[in-house]
Amino acid sequence: MKKVLSIGIMFGLLLTPLLTNAHVKWFTEVEPQKESIENILSPLFMLLALTAAVVLGILTLLIPKTTNWKQIQNWDARLSSLRKYSRYILKYGTAIALIIQVVNGTIFAPELPITNTITTVLAWISIALLLIPNHIATKIGAALLLCLFVFVTVDHGIFYMLDYGFYVAIIGVLLVGKTKYENVGFPFLYLGTGLSLCWVAVEKWVYPAMSLDIVANHHVPTFGFDPAVFIVMAAYIEFVVGYLLVVGILNRVLGLVVTVIFVLTTMLFGMKEVIGHFMVHIVLIIFIIEGVSFYNPPIKMHKTKIDQFIFVFLNFLFVLSTFVLIYYRFA
Repeated sequence: MKKVLSIGIMFGLLLTPLLTNAHVKWFTEVEPQKESIENILSPLFMLLALTAAVVLGILTLLIPKTTNWKQIQNWDARLSSLRKYSRYILKYGTAIALIIQVVNGTIFAPELPITNTITTVLAWISIALLLIPNHIATKIGAALLLCLFVFVTVDHGIFYMLDYGFYVAIIGVLLVGKTKYENVGFPFLYLGTGLSLCWVAVEKWVYPAMSLDIVANHHVPTFGFDPAVFIVMAAYIEFVVGYLLVVGILNRVLGLVVTVIFVLTTMLFGMKEVIGHFMVHIVLIIFIIEGVSFYNPPIKMHKTKIDQFIFVFLNFLFVLSTFVLIYYRFA
């Protein structure tokens, strides 16, 4: 069983498309053209939905068995010893990510340019406060960062900024530090990051022409698949990663795998990828360190294995349908 699961993880990593975690709008000038809902809900889309739901359900039965492996226990112990640094990594990592962005004339994402002096000043004040080793300064810096996020959201719209909803989660973690609500911070970070990944994934289904342009112009390897099929599969991988973070399955493995993928996409897409995804790297490092020790995943509501399988299977299909319909209607 151990060898089978290890081979499965390695196989999945090798086949994970480099386009998976790229924000499409960063790398193409093609005007968004919404695909018809009939074409989105193709037989391939339906087949992959059912396949993903079954695989996710099976994971709920297999993953608990790995906790008894000695190698996994040793890995878990070493990573757990680093948990005391998680909040510092998030705090100073956020400051560094903001520095990279502001120096390059953007805020939160490469396609969101800084258009006025006030934004620049507030961003640098927030950075300075985050660099101060004091929880009050951290909270003030996080509050300023929240104000900046609200200002940008007013300009670009709520549904556009859902791509970067993980920033709200990061801000939340920084605000609740050293308070009675501190324990809800990292679960909120898991939830916010997972939902953001799911939201970004749907973009590739609704606006496939943008992704096709990236595949053609950046020579993205499609592993022998037709580009249109490849894009549908890539979006599913990203959506599944986000869903797994939310339900609390394979968080450390996911963090490691996605981090490796981001490194590969950096070599493919260059500096813009670094600017856009540096903050996500920080979050993934925290996921690798933290695991789910503090998180009571939704699947734990169900005690038996069959109940957990059914919950994950049906819940995945429900979440997938909801995201596609909301994105198609409002984004």
